[in-house]
Amino acid sequence: MLSRLRRMSPRRSYDQYCSAARALDVVGDRWTLLIVRELFAGPRRYTDLHADLPGVSTDVLASRLKDMERDGITTRRRLPPPAAAYVYELTDRGRELLPVLQALGRWGEPELGERRPTDAVRAHWFALPLLRALEGAGLVEVRLGEGHFHLHVGAEDGPVYGDGPAPREPDARLLLDTETGTALARGELTLPDAVRAGRVTVTGDGTPAKALREA
Repeated sequence: MLSRLRRMSPRRSYDQYCSAARALDVVGDRWTLLIVRELFAGPRRYTDLHADLPGVSTDVLASRLKDMERDGITTRRRLPPPAAAYVYELTDRGRELLPVLQALGRWGEPELGERRPTDAVRAHWFALPLLRALEGAGLVEVRLGEGHFHLHVGAEDGPVYGDGPAPREPDARLLLDTETGTALARGELTLPDAVRAGRVTVTGDGTPAKALREA
């Protein structure tokens, strides 16, 4: 299947014998890494991806997903009845991009600045910045002005985060306002400092909650 996809849709290349150039051959196209960001929430339907990637056209999204499947970053499977829908999910190779996205996000913190009127926002876009700040392992529920999401801290497989409340009793709950979440995403405030200043309320008895209270 993979070889057939490669024959059907050859990719462009920088034609440089350099691992960074080769990596950009695969993930350097516009939208690719943002699709990866969304898929760290677990399997997603095409319509869900399109809804959470405001600005991407249907043609571009379909093209990127085909390219990512061809390159072994994602896979597509059909859910059993009654859902009977196709979902996209990351392969093990795709999951290896998490530290890449985290490093890119940290590098980009100074670029955020003030939110522009045209800027879309989703609550779960705060997930990866918060994940960088949490220690240990466990399920963390986050509530902020933009909505709810939960984090699987230290997860080695499966989703890294998800929309909505935690699917079970979390090891920690974080309550913060959007202003604090934005300051954390910009790198202007660390999570331990926000907790000490009373800008983030921490409840729970799991490892992530204890680490934050003791920091």
